[in-house]
Amino acid sequence: MSAPLEGINVVEIDNYMAAPSTGAILSDMGARVIKVEPISGDPMREVGRQAKIEGKLKGYDFGFDVTNRGKQSIAVSLEDEQGIAVVHKLIEDAHIFMCNLLPHRQLRFGLDPETLKKVNPSIVHATLTGYGTNGPDAMRPGYDVTAFFGRSGLYDAMREGDTGVVPMARPAQGDHTVGLALLGAILASLRLVERTGEFQVVETSLYETAIWTQATDFGITAVDHAPVRRRARNEQLTVTGNRYPCSDGKWIVLNQMGADGFSKLCKALSTLEWLEDERFVDGSSRYRHIDMLVKRIDAVMATKTRDEWGKIFDEAGLIWGPVLALDEVPLDPQAQAIGMFPELVHPELGTYNTVRIPMRFHTADVKPSRTAPTLGEHTKEILTKIGINDSEIRRLISEEVVKSAD
Repeated sequence: MSAPLEGINVVEIDNYMAAPSTGAILSDMGARVIKVEPISGDPMREVGRQAKIEGKLKGYDFGFDVTNRGKQSIAVSLEDEQGIAVVHKLIEDAHIFMCNLLPHRQLRFGLDPETLKKVNPSIVHATLTGYGTNGPDAMRPGYDVTAFFGRSGLYDAMREGDTGVVPMARPAQGDHTVGLALLGAILASLRLVERTGEFQVVETSLYETAIWTQATDFGITAVDHAPVRRRARNEQLTVTGNRYPCSDGKWIVLNQMGADGFSKLCKALSTLEWLEDERFVDGSSRYRHIDMLVKRIDAVMATKTRDEWGKIFDEAGLIWGPVLALDEVPLDPQAQAIGMFPELVHPELGTYNTVRIPMRFHTADVKPSRTAPTLGEHTKEILTKIGINDSEIRRLISEEVVKSAD
């Protein structure tokens, strides 16, 4: 089987996690992705959490790997006009140019849409920023914790009740979400180029993608402009849409809709007498006494482990889910069945598990092809392919216009 994006050439100038994650997906789909890094390298190299392992793979940068696998790396100084000329030469044969540079930096390095339209008039120019390329904060740098979670209202909405501490997201949650948004825009633009032959400019940002992820809330809030109530566990609308701790300290989340949800729950908990209690006789009554009811459910749930309750809830036909710890997920039989953690082979260090992109193709070959490149690993190969001879490559390296791994 062939990959869907075989023959597509991508040049990306980006760093950290958001835009590079889009490049990783494009690579898994078969595109040739050239990662243009500064001479010092992507600042995300070697700064992530280290895997707690021994052996050959100890110290390997798995965090960088997952968003840069399958790419080729060329290290180029954009501070030198010769370096910019090299990048323009790469873009001549590209179908997609992707970057996370703010607009003034695009202009500074000759990577803005107007300049690149002259270099390649039938390319997709894709930009990912913190807040967008226009407006009062177009020049403001943004990370996912600030632009995606903070300013979008997501952190505040996720607080536990009115006095809860602002939560903290895990690394790159917002980055990888906006990476999918950029992917969608790029693929649609490729179709436009195919139909019209015209240069396409697309963009997205952490801020606007985060707003879209909360569209169910904002569809209402944009109309009434009223604060959203942040409900603590004992303030939920229904006890069958809540989360509960079990005897082993692990949690279960319930989301049982429908009029028979409470009766199903009572049957599973062996508390059918609650159905006769006038305080719990209907939804309105249960809501008025929800604090009491949550405490009662907590007491019952504390008598069994999460796995024990899971079997009981399945037998009762309840819609529930285990609240898994991160280290439990790679061992989850469902994750294994759908191949979420496939193996990847490092040419020198051996085999390890990586994370599959969140889409499957039944008649196409979509998978991680190889590990992330070292800084400048493919500099000489890439320069040779664009017609630069060996002596010129040596000169560019000696003048620190480019850097090679060897």
